[in-house]
Amino acid sequence: MGALTAAHRSLPFGSQARVTNLGNGRSVVVTINDRGPFVRGRVIDVSVHAAQCLGFRSAGLARVKVERVAGE
Repeated sequence: MGALTAAHRSLPFGSQARVTNLGNGRSVVVTINDRGPFVRGRVIDVSVHAAQCLGFRSAGLARVKVERVAGE
């Protein structure tokens, strides 16, 4: 919960992705450590700490852009 981690359906475990909140422009690099989300229309599930850094912890959901970080 306190780490910058996320769940993604297809990115390899241990890979990193930059998640950008399209509403406020904030971005953070997360490490993929789980599979999911399995809810239609959702592409990534970030940890509480990552959501707080991105500025949508209280809202729960946000429109984001996900980019794999090179160098893996």
